[in-house]
Amino acid sequence: MTAITVVGVPGNRRVGLFRDAAVAAGLPEPTVVSWRDVCAGARVDGGGSSWIRLESPGEDAETDRLLRGAASEAAHGEIVGLAAWHRGLVAAARQVEAWGVPLLTAVDELDVMFDKRRCHALLRSRGVAVPEAFAAVGYQEIRERGWRRVFVKPPHGSSASGVVALGFGGARERGRVVAYTSAALDGGKLYNQLRVHRYTDERTIAAIVDRLAVDGLHVERWLPKASHDGLVFDLRVLVVAGRVSHVVVRTGRSPMTNLHLGNARGDLPGVRAAVGEEHWAAAMRTCEAAAACFPGSLHVGVDLMFGRDHGTHAVAEVNAFGDLLPGLLVAGRDTYAAELDALLSGRFTAPLPSPAAGVQAQAVADQPPQSVAREPSLLAALPQAVVGTVRAPIRIGEPAVVTAPPGMFARGTVAARPPHVAVAGQGALDGAVVGPGVPRVVVAGSGVPRVVVVGPGVPRVVVAGSGVSRVAVGGQGAPGGGSAAGAAARGGVAESWAVR
Repeated sequence: MTAITVVGVPGNRRVGLFRDAAVAAGLPEPTVVSWRDVCAGARVDGGGSSWIRLESPGEDAETDRLLRGAASEAAHGEIVGLAAWHRGLVAAARQVEAWGVPLLTAVDELDVMFDKRRCHALLRSRGVAVPEAFAAVGYQEIRERGWRRVFVKPPHGSSASGVVALGFGGARERGRVVAYTSAALDGGKLYNQLRVHRYTDERTIAAIVDRLAVDGLHVERWLPKASHDGLVFDLRVLVVAGRVSHVVVRTGRSPMTNLHLGNARGDLPGVRAAVGEEHWAAAMRTCEAAAACFPGSLHVGVDLMFGRDHGTHAVAEVNAFGDLLPGLLVAGRDTYAAELDALLSGRFTAPLPSPAAGVQAQAVADQPPQSVAREPSLLAALPQAVVGTVRAPIRIGEPAVVTAPPGMFARGTVAARPPHVAVAGQGALDGAVVGPGVPRVVVAGSGVPRVVVVGPGVPRVVVAGSGVSRVAVGGQGAPGGGSAAGAAARGGVAESWAVR
């Protein structure tokens, strides 16, 4: 029977709303796995599920701490460690990916959506209308850029946390500065509050922006938003399986219209009539084009702004967890029911994951395992590459292992000069790693029949995993046949040889 596992925060309203929709659709009650358990290294086979849904890990202080890798929980509302949180979320999602069950949000796409700089660049490269933008390292750089009005955003923030709407006055205003943000400094720490503050003291504004700049800043030119019934507005547009599904008008008196900041839903029919069908249809096509940049995700929430003339529009954000729109029904379905309909009807097909080997094994080589602990490595497997860490004992899938799906990695070659290379893949046919000056190679995988490592100056080989039947090591300076064979044999490899 079709079933879904949800990775989320147990008891959270997002999990509850999706559970209700799944049961109403005739599915078994979803299995819920806590992000806390994932961060702790739990391995789950999906409970026989057909799909895994990644739900927001927000609203749980302990999960936030674990994702950031921090020693203690952040204070309520504290803005801290956003880049570390992003890295932790992606690493945890990679572990879920390794369970081998199709995901309803692709991890690579989740990674991009939670990096505003990369997301903006991707949208722009695909011709999606977005505001002009640049990366900045602090307040002074923004001021010197000369743009009169900008939105300053932490690259990895969400829910308007740390967003600053910043305006610089001209000669008539004698350089007056004004900022609107929900961020506030208190006792040397920065907090996100549930109301928008207006600041005019430049030293305070600069202090807030520079505090946010620890992980860099994404700065967008301010698009003056359209208004309706005396309030500025923008849209949250939920796109499900490539089609616009639900739309909410978000209205407010400040530049920030996020509903959790005390703003209200607006008059959708009235706004649509004011915009006009031609401009409305063009805006919806833009939202679908933005969603098309993330084809491996069942749904995305697109934040869309109309200019004051209603004839221009631009995408402000694309949200991986943008479907929390309680009570909003379209054709009798809420957002979760619409997503399930697209899934069960076959309109969306979740791509097969790139499963990690899933092997827990002791690192074996001709040197103590401690020598490979806590050292940065390039984890490479065609066709992907990310930066991660090799640990000893090696636990494949933790904290970030790039993997090759079954049938891929066939006679592939990675040619580079990284400090380390790791090959991991379940069902990979052949792997070839060629790289002069590669000092260490880690081979790990279940069902990897042959791995060929060739390169002068390869002094160490680490082999871990079941089903690795052959390892060939060759090149001037590579380990001799004895050491290579010994290392391979201790890793359970049936056959190994050295090539000179």
